[in-house]
Amino acid sequence: MNQLVTINFPHSISVSIKREDLIHPFVSGNKFRKLKYNLLQAKSENQKTLLTFGGAYSNHIAAVAYAGMEQGFQTIGVIRGDELRGKIQENPTLAFAQNCGMQFEFVTRESYRLKSESLFIEKWNQKYGSFYLVPEGGTNDLAVKGCQEILTNEDGVFDYVCCAVGTGGTISGIINSILPHQKVLGFPALKGDFLNEEIRNFAQNENWELINAYHFGGYGKVNSELVAFINQFYSQTKIPLDPIYTGKMVFGVIDLIERNYFPENSKILLIHTGGLQGVQGMNLKLKSKQLPTIDIYD
Repeated sequence: MNQLVTINFPHSISVSIKREDLIHPFVSGNKFRKLKYNLLQAKSENQKTLLTFGGAYSNHIAAVAYAGMEQGFQTIGVIRGDELRGKIQENPTLAFAQNCGMQFEFVTRESYRLKSESLFIEKWNQKYGSFYLVPEGGTNDLAVKGCQEILTNEDGVFDYVCCAVGTGGTISGIINSILPHQKVLGFPALKGDFLNEEIRNFAQNENWELINAYHFGGYGKVNSELVAFINQFYSQTKIPLDPIYTGKMVFGVIDLIERNYFPENSKILLIHTGGLQGVQGMNLKLKSKQLPTIDIYD
């Protein structure tokens, strides 16, 4: 079950956080939503194996591994970075996925860029036989369908709905389910404007905007300011944030409030999309650089 937490700000602005991270202990937030109909489709096709793609600390890899185990599928993860071979136990995400039964194929970054090409996919068909392909990040039409279920009738009271953006599937589902008076704000975790086109492939409404000022340098980039914000936010609210997605989005929304971006009396809904499993891996990277770590657990 998720829950709604509301925080009041000056100028009668209220911010509510929808805790999608609480709907499943291991397949949380948008990953649960994205996989829901994909797993049903895989079963309808009588597939026994799921194959997907991801990086070293991918929330998607962890979610597919656990969901596959829970639903009786074999799982294969094609992992970006052949240097990770032999270092699975040093990586919390990969160790978790392996414990869930996932098999790994480690490929170079150059090869990984070919993941959408038919010859690349055929290579794994020849090795593993038939499988159900789940795209990187889980985004496809069925994922968007699942994400359209994030908002409920009760969420119609909000003026703005905000979420982090990775591959564009989650925000597309939210855009498709908003009411006419609502606007969706997306906070990309990646640099660049290419996501607009990706979202337009799935989104049916026009009342949305991407805010590109809060990626902190790009995907996976974190600095001491963001870490301090996440720690302070947890201290004040007891709501844990991840540094790759939701932490940047919440930082951005609060900064925009302080800059008077939102009209007086605005009601803002933030979607907590999960991703907390990646905090452990990020802390390892921060420690290696002798930087402050994220402390979101009592």
